[in-house]
Amino acid sequence: MYAAKLQPAKRHAGDARSLRPLRPLSRRLSLAAWIALLPMAATVVFAYLGTMLWTARVSLSFSRSLPSNTFAGVTQYVRLFDNDRWLVSLQNLVIYGVCFIVACVAIGLLLAILIDQRVAAEGALRTVFLYPYAMSFVATGLVWQWILNPELGIQAVLRDIGFTHARFDWIVSQRFAIYTLVIATVWQASGLVMALMLAGLRGIDEEIWKAARLDGIPRWRVYASIVVPMLRTSLSTAFVLLFVMVVKLYDAVVAMTQGGPGTASEVPAKFIMDYLFNRANIGLASAASIVLLATVLAILAPFFYARSRMALKGGHA
Repeated sequence: MYAAKLQPAKRHAGDARSLRPLRPLSRRLSLAAWIALLPMAATVVFAYLGTMLWTARVSLSFSRSLPSNTFAGVTQYVRLFDNDRWLVSLQNLVIYGVCFIVACVAIGLLLAILIDQRVAAEGALRTVFLYPYAMSFVATGLVWQWILNPELGIQAVLRDIGFTHARFDWIVSQRFAIYTLVIATVWQASGLVMALMLAGLRGIDEEIWKAARLDGIPRWRVYASIVVPMLRTSLSTAFVLLFVMVVKLYDAVVAMTQGGPGTASEVPAKFIMDYLFNRANIGLASAASIVLLATVLAILAPFFYARSRMALKGGHA
Protein backbone atom coordinates (compact mmCIF):
# COMPACT_ATOMS: atom_id res chain seq x y z
CA MET A 1 0.00 0.00 0.00
CA TYR A 2 2.83 2.37 0.84
CA ALA A 3 4.42 1.73 -2.58
CA ALA A 4 1.08 2.37 -4.25
CA LYS A 5 0.83 5.73 -2.50
CA LEU A 6 4.26 6.71 -3.75
CA GLN A 7 3.49 5.80 -7.35
CA PRO A 8 1.64 9.04 -8.29
CA ALA A 9 4.48 11.14 -6.84
CA LYS A 10 7.00 9.32 -9.04
CA ARG A 11 4.81 9.92 -12.08
CA HIS A 12 4.51 13.66 -11.32
CA ALA A 13 8.26 13.98 -10.86
CA GLY A 14 8.78 12.27 -14.20
CA ASP A 15 6.29 14.63 -15.81
CA ALA A 16 8.14 17.64 -14.40
CA ARG A 17 11.46 16.32 -15.75
CA SER A 18 9.86 15.76 -19.16
CA LEU A 19 8.79 19.43 -19.28
CA ARG A 20 12.26 20.84 -18.58
CA PRO A 21 13.52 20.69 -22.21
CA LEU A 22 10.65 23.03 -23.18
CA ARG A 23 12.22 26.00 -21.37
CA PRO A 24 15.16 26.49 -23.78
CA LEU A 25 12.69 26.15 -26.68
CA SER A 26 10.47 28.93 -25.30
CA ARG A 27 13.54 31.11 -24.80
CA ARG A 28 14.62 30.51 -28.40
CA LEU A 29 11.13 31.42 -29.63
CA SER A 30 11.18 34.60 -27.55
CA LEU A 31 14.62 35.53 -28.91
CA ALA A 32 13.42 34.88 -32.48
CA ALA A 33 10.43 37.15 -31.90
CA TRP A 34 12.67 39.98 -30.69
CA ILE A 35 14.99 39.51 -33.67
CA ALA A 36 12.00 39.67 -36.02
CA LEU A 37 10.94 42.96 -34.41
CA LEU A 38 14.37 44.59 -34.71
CA PRO A 39 14.02 45.87 -38.33
CA MET A 40 10.67 47.50 -37.59
CA ALA A 41 11.95 48.93 -34.30
CA ALA A 42 14.99 50.38 -36.08
CA THR A 43 12.74 51.89 -38.75
CA VAL A 44 10.50 53.49 -36.13
CA VAL A 45 13.48 54.92 -34.24
CA PHE A 46 14.97 56.33 -37.44
CA ALA A 47 11.70 57.61 -38.92
CA TYR A 48 10.34 59.23 -35.77
CA LEU A 49 13.12 59.91 -33.29
CA GLY A 50 15.67 60.65 -36.01
CA THR A 51 13.46 63.13 -37.85
CA MET A 52 12.48 64.83 -34.57
CA LEU A 53 16.13 65.33 -33.65
CA TRP A 54 16.91 66.61 -37.15
CA THR A 55 13.97 69.05 -36.99
CA ALA A 56 15.16 70.30 -33.59
CA ARG A 57 18.65 70.84 -35.02
CA VAL A 58 17.32 72.77 -38.03
CA SER A 59 15.17 74.93 -35.75
CA LEU A 60 18.38 76.18 -34.11
CA SER A 61 19.93 77.29 -37.42
CA PHE A 62 19.50 80.08 -39.97
CA SER A 63 18.09 77.63 -42.53
CA ARG A 64 16.01 79.13 -45.33
CA SER A 65 15.27 77.17 -48.52
CA LEU A 66 18.01 74.64 -47.65
CA PRO A 67 19.30 73.38 -44.29
CA SER A 68 22.17 75.43 -42.88
CA ASN A 69 24.82 74.54 -40.31
CA THR A 70 25.05 78.10 -39.00
CA PHE A 71 23.99 78.02 -35.34
CA ALA A 72 21.29 80.58 -34.51
CA GLY A 73 20.36 79.65 -30.95
CA VAL A 74 16.73 80.46 -30.18
CA THR A 75 16.48 83.17 -32.86
CA GLN A 76 13.89 81.22 -34.85
CA TYR A 77 11.74 80.75 -31.74
CA VAL A 78 11.87 84.48 -30.98
CA ARG A 79 10.86 85.25 -34.56
CA LEU A 80 8.09 82.67 -34.33
CA PHE A 81 6.42 84.25 -31.31
CA ASP A 82 6.84 87.70 -32.85
CA ASN A 83 4.83 86.46 -35.84
CA ASP A 84 1.18 87.52 -35.53
CA ARG A 85 0.07 84.80 -37.92
CA TRP A 86 1.51 82.11 -35.63
CA LEU A 87 -0.21 83.57 -32.57
CA VAL A 88 -3.53 83.72 -34.43
CA SER A 89 -3.10 80.09 -35.52
CA LEU A 90 -2.57 79.00 -31.89
CA GLN A 91 -5.64 80.92 -30.79
CA ASN A 92 -7.71 79.34 -33.56
CA LEU A 93 -6.43 75.88 -32.63
CA VAL A 94 -7.50 76.33 -28.99
CA ILE A 95 -10.98 77.52 -30.02
CA TYR A 96 -11.33 74.73 -32.55
CA GLY A 97 -9.96 72.05 -30.21
CA VAL A 98 -12.27 72.86 -27.29
CA CYS A 99 -15.38 73.07 -29.49
CA PHE A 100 -14.45 69.98 -31.50
CA ILE A 101 -13.66 67.68 -28.57
CA VAL A 102 -16.65 68.75 -26.46
CA ALA A 103 -19.09 68.47 -29.38
CA CYS A 104 -17.74 65.08 -30.54
CA VAL A 105 -17.90 63.57 -27.05
CA ALA A 106 -21.39 64.94 -26.36
CA ILE A 107 -22.86 63.87 -29.72
CA GLY A 108 -21.05 60.53 -29.74
CA LEU A 109 -22.24 59.71 -26.22
CA LEU A 110 -25.84 60.65 -27.05
CA LEU A 111 -25.78 58.52 -30.21
CA ALA A 112 -24.33 55.59 -28.26
CA ILE A 113 -27.03 55.89 -25.59
CA LEU A 114 -29.68 56.00 -28.31
CA ILE A 115 -28.40 52.86 -30.01
CA ASP A 116 -27.94 51.11 -26.65
CA GLN A 117 -31.72 51.16 -26.19
CA ARG A 118 -31.87 48.12 -28.53
CA VAL A 119 -33.61 50.13 -31.24
CA ALA A 120 -34.74 48.60 -34.51
CA ALA A 121 -32.22 48.58 -37.37
CA GLU A 122 -29.36 49.01 -34.89
CA GLY A 123 -26.79 47.70 -37.36
CA ALA A 124 -27.92 50.14 -40.05
CA LEU A 125 -27.77 53.07 -37.62
CA ARG A 126 -24.26 52.14 -36.50
CA THR A 127 -23.14 52.03 -40.13
CA VAL A 128 -24.78 55.37 -40.97
CA PHE A 129 -23.26 57.15 -37.96
CA LEU A 130 -19.80 55.64 -38.44
CA TYR A 131 -19.64 55.98 -42.24
CA PRO A 132 -18.44 59.64 -42.31
CA TYR A 133 -15.31 58.62 -40.40
CA ALA A 134 -14.30 56.43 -43.35
CA MET A 135 -14.10 59.53 -45.58
CA SER A 136 -10.93 61.56 -45.96
CA PHE A 137 -10.80 65.03 -44.43
CA VAL A 138 -10.29 66.45 -47.93
CA ALA A 139 -13.55 64.90 -49.15
CA THR A 140 -15.33 66.07 -46.01
CA GLY A 141 -13.97 69.58 -46.46
CA LEU A 142 -15.06 69.80 -50.09
CA VAL A 143 -18.57 68.53 -49.34
CA TRP A 144 -19.05 71.00 -46.50
CA GLN A 145 -17.56 73.81 -48.56
CA TRP A 146 -20.38 73.28 -51.07
CA ILE A 147 -23.00 73.00 -48.33
CA LEU A 148 -21.86 76.22 -46.62
CA ASN A 149 -21.19 78.19 -49.80
CA PRO A 150 -23.54 81.23 -49.66
CA GLU A 151 -24.22 81.01 -53.41
CA LEU A 152 -24.78 77.24 -53.63
CA GLY A 153 -25.54 75.80 -50.20
CA ILE A 154 -27.88 76.30 -47.27
CA GLN A 155 -28.23 80.06 -47.68
CA ALA A 156 -29.11 79.76 -51.39
CA VAL A 157 -31.68 77.02 -50.69
CA LEU A 158 -33.36 79.06 -47.94
CA ARG A 159 -33.61 82.07 -50.22
CA ASP A 160 -34.96 79.97 -53.09
CA ILE A 161 -37.85 78.69 -50.95
CA GLY A 162 -38.89 82.18 -49.87
CA PHE A 163 -36.66 83.21 -46.96
CA THR A 164 -35.15 86.06 -48.95
CA HIS A 165 -33.30 87.62 -46.01
CA ALA A 166 -31.86 84.36 -44.63
CA ARG A 167 -28.10 84.44 -44.02
CA PHE A 168 -25.74 81.57 -43.38
CA ASP A 169 -22.41 82.82 -44.68
CA TRP A 170 -20.16 81.64 -41.85
CA ILE A 171 -17.55 80.22 -44.23
CA VAL A 172 -16.73 83.72 -45.54
CA SER A 173 -17.01 85.42 -42.15
CA GLN A 174 -13.91 86.50 -40.22
CA ARG A 175 -15.74 85.80 -36.98
CA PHE A 176 -17.33 82.42 -37.71
CA ALA A 177 -15.06 80.73 -40.28
CA ILE A 178 -13.31 78.61 -37.64
CA TYR A 179 -16.67 77.25 -36.50
CA THR A 180 -17.45 75.93 -39.99
CA LEU A 181 -14.40 73.68 -39.56
CA VAL A 182 -15.86 72.51 -36.25
CA ILE A 183 -19.19 71.65 -37.91
CA ALA A 184 -17.56 69.67 -40.73
CA THR A 185 -15.10 67.70 -38.61
CA VAL A 186 -17.59 66.98 -35.81
CA TRP A 187 -19.88 65.48 -38.45
CA GLN A 188 -17.00 63.24 -39.51
CA ALA A 189 -15.53 62.22 -36.13
CA SER A 190 -18.54 61.90 -33.81
CA GLY A 191 -19.30 58.44 -35.23
CA LEU A 192 -15.94 57.19 -33.97
CA VAL A 193 -16.76 58.42 -30.47
CA MET A 194 -20.16 56.76 -30.76
CA ALA A 195 -18.50 53.41 -31.49
CA LEU A 196 -16.13 53.76 -28.52
CA MET A 197 -18.92 54.78 -26.14
CA LEU A 198 -21.22 52.00 -27.37
CA ALA A 199 -18.50 49.42 -26.72
CA GLY A 200 -18.18 50.78 -23.19
CA LEU A 201 -21.95 50.75 -22.61
CA ARG A 202 -22.22 47.14 -23.78
CA GLY A 203 -19.59 46.19 -21.21
CA ILE A 204 -21.63 47.46 -18.24
CA ASP A 205 -23.16 44.74 -16.07
CA GLU A 206 -26.92 44.36 -16.54
CA GLU A 207 -27.28 43.97 -12.77
CA ILE A 208 -26.57 47.70 -12.38
CA TRP A 209 -29.66 48.53 -14.43
CA LYS A 210 -31.77 46.03 -12.48
CA ALA A 211 -30.65 47.50 -9.16
CA ALA A 212 -31.37 51.04 -10.39
CA ARG A 213 -34.87 50.03 -11.49
CA LEU A 214 -35.56 48.39 -8.13
CA ASP A 215 -34.42 51.54 -6.31
CA GLY A 216 -36.54 53.73 -8.55
CA ILE A 217 -33.60 55.86 -9.74
CA PRO A 218 -34.44 57.93 -12.86
CA ARG A 219 -32.70 56.71 -15.99
CA TRP A 220 -30.95 60.02 -16.64
CA ARG A 221 -29.56 59.94 -13.09
CA VAL A 222 -28.19 56.43 -13.64
CA TYR A 223 -26.35 57.62 -16.74
CA ALA A 224 -25.03 60.79 -15.10
CA SER A 225 -23.97 59.32 -11.74
CA ILE A 226 -23.10 55.70 -12.53
CA VAL A 227 -22.73 54.91 -16.22
CA VAL A 228 -20.69 57.87 -17.48
CA PRO A 229 -18.05 57.54 -14.69
CA MET A 230 -17.73 53.87 -15.64
CA LEU A 231 -16.93 54.93 -19.21
CA ARG A 232 -13.72 56.72 -18.24
CA THR A 233 -11.57 54.29 -20.25
CA SER A 234 -13.63 54.87 -23.39
CA LEU A 235 -13.68 58.61 -22.70
CA SER A 236 -9.92 58.78 -22.24
CA THR A 237 -9.35 56.83 -25.46
CA ALA A 238 -11.71 59.16 -27.30
CA PHE A 239 -9.92 62.20 -25.86
CA VAL A 240 -6.51 61.02 -27.08
CA LEU A 241 -7.78 60.23 -30.58
CA LEU A 242 -9.66 63.53 -30.86
CA PHE A 243 -6.70 65.51 -29.53
CA VAL A 244 -4.46 63.98 -32.20
CA MET A 245 -7.02 65.00 -34.84
CA VAL A 246 -7.01 68.55 -33.49
CA VAL A 247 -3.24 68.88 -33.70
CA LYS A 248 -3.15 67.35 -37.19
CA LEU A 249 -5.90 69.62 -38.55
CA TYR A 250 -4.77 70.60 -42.03
CA ASP A 251 -6.64 68.82 -44.85
CA ALA A 252 -10.07 70.17 -43.92
CA VAL A 253 -8.68 73.71 -43.64
CA VAL A 254 -7.10 73.57 -47.10
CA ALA A 255 -10.22 72.04 -48.65
CA MET A 256 -12.71 74.42 -47.02
CA THR A 257 -11.19 77.82 -46.29
CA GLN A 258 -7.47 77.86 -47.21
CA GLY A 259 -6.96 79.45 -43.78
CA GLY A 260 -9.15 82.43 -44.65
CA PRO A 261 -10.77 84.76 -44.89
CA GLY A 262 -7.48 86.45 -44.02
CA THR A 263 -6.12 84.35 -41.15
CA ALA A 264 -9.53 83.67 -39.58
CA SER A 265 -9.14 79.89 -39.87
CA GLU A 266 -5.34 79.63 -39.87
CA VAL A 267 -4.00 76.68 -37.82
CA PRO A 268 -0.44 75.67 -36.85
CA ALA A 269 -0.19 72.78 -39.32
CA LYS A 270 -1.04 75.08 -42.23
CA PHE A 271 1.38 77.71 -40.93
CA ILE A 272 4.15 75.10 -40.87
CA MET A 273 3.39 73.79 -44.37
CA ASP A 274 3.20 77.30 -45.82
CA TYR A 275 6.55 78.37 -44.36
CA LEU A 276 8.15 75.06 -45.26
CA PHE A 277 7.14 74.95 -48.94
CA ASN A 278 5.69 78.29 -50.04
CA ARG A 279 7.88 80.75 -48.13
CA ALA A 280 11.08 78.67 -48.12
CA ASN A 281 11.81 79.17 -44.44
CA ILE A 282 12.75 75.75 -43.11
CA GLY A 283 14.17 77.13 -39.86
CA LEU A 284 10.97 78.91 -38.83
CA ALA A 285 8.80 75.96 -39.90
CA SER A 286 10.99 73.59 -37.86
CA ALA A 287 10.74 75.85 -34.80
CA ALA A 288 6.95 75.86 -35.13
CA SER A 289 6.97 72.04 -35.41
CA ILE A 290 9.03 71.67 -32.23
CA VAL A 291 6.75 74.07 -30.32
CA LEU A 292 3.73 72.06 -31.47
CA LEU A 293 5.40 68.78 -30.46
CA ALA A 294 6.33 70.17 -27.04
CA THR A 295 2.74 71.34 -26.52
CA VAL A 296 1.37 67.90 -27.37
CA LEU A 297 3.82 66.18 -25.02
CA ALA A 298 3.09 68.65 -22.23
CA ILE A 299 -0.63 67.89 -22.48
CA LEU A 300 -0.55 64.14 -23.08
CA ALA A 301 2.35 63.13 -20.80
CA PRO A 302 0.55 63.99 -17.51
CA PHE A 303 -2.57 62.33 -18.89
CA PHE A 304 -0.80 59.04 -19.63
CA TYR A 305 1.09 59.24 -16.32
CA ALA A 306 -2.16 59.62 -14.37
CA ARG A 307 -3.74 56.82 -16.37
CA SER A 308 -0.82 54.47 -15.66
CA ARG A 309 -0.99 55.31 -11.95
CA MET A 310 -4.69 54.49 -11.92
CA ALA A 311 -4.00 51.20 -13.70
CA LEU A 312 -1.32 50.29 -11.13
CA LYS A 313 -3.65 51.10 -8.25
CA GLY A 314 -6.35 48.98 -9.84
CA GLY A 315 -3.90 46.10 -10.22
CA HIS A 316 -2.84 46.24 -6.57
CA ALA A 317 -6.42 46.48 -5.33
